[in-house]
Amino acid sequence: MGEEASGRRPCDQVRVRVPATSANLGPGFDAFGLALTLYDELVVTPGGSGVTVQVSGCGAGEVPLDESHLVVRSIRAGLEALGASVPGFTLRCENRIPHGRGLGSSSAAIVGGLAAAYGLAGEQLDRERLVVLANEIEGHPDNVAAAVLGAFTIAWTEGQTGHAVKLPPAAGIAATAYVPDNRVLTKEARGLLPSVVSHSSAAANAGKAALLVAALTGRPELLFTATEDLLHQEYREPAMPESLALVHKLRGSGLAAIVSGAGPTVAVLGAAGTPDAPDGWTKYELDIDPVGVQVWSLEAG
Repeated sequence: MGEEASGRRPCDQVRVRVPATSANLGPGFDAFGLALTLYDELVVTPGGSGVTVQVSGCGAGEVPLDESHLVVRSIRAGLEALGASVPGFTLRCENRIPHGRGLGSSSAAIVGGLAAAYGLAGEQLDRERLVVLANEIEGHPDNVAAAVLGAFTIAWTEGQTGHAVKLPPAAGIAATAYVPDNRVLTKEARGLLPSVVSHSSAAANAGKAALLVAALTGRPELLFTATEDLLHQEYREPAMPESLALVHKLRGSGLAAIVSGAGPTVAVLGAAGTPDAPDGWTKYELDIDPVGVQVWSLEAG
């Protein structure tokens, strides 16, 4: 039984699939997100009184295997919000989203854990509330909104509450991600941003962000112009000079290249036939995930 079930029912196992995401997309700083067809998968089996965590793929041997694991903390937060109790469980994570690369790995962990809590509690998945809960943990809603809703999302906050709307992208829009071997911490990348920007830069970005909505949803021929940014990418160059150099090179070839999230991944939107990855980088050719996080529950009895 999947997420359409209503009423609480015990389950033997919950399975979750959650997509990678690319945020900002150039001018849509802290607002735009795109869900991509690269997934982390979770399997949660309730039982016992403690937690057992097993991780394969990205992050294996690096992330904690106890209550401090981000997925575990998110499951606990979700169960508390739902008024449910599952004292113990086994969590298996099969991670394909690279960590610390600007593809929403932490948002995937948060959204995946919260969605698993809905399955464990036997509750129908409430995506609007899931955005709110995920934003409370993550601190900004752009990546988590895309992970929850799928497709192209525009996110914002009112007070401390996260909100988002989902828009279907134009047919055929894809994304190519160039992922370097090195990581960049989001905190480090954000620390390079100025506290004040010029009125002209802000006005230019507002116009390009509005144009990008049109480009992604129906006018993909405008993607190159619409992905120009003046507010954040160039300021982050000291933390990821190779990424900005690749953005400039790809844009010099007419491709709609942007820094994905806080970087250092570089993404190209809407183009086929992109060049091979440079040495030390991995190329992912991805489509847009239309659904967002998905949950499947196997009922007890």
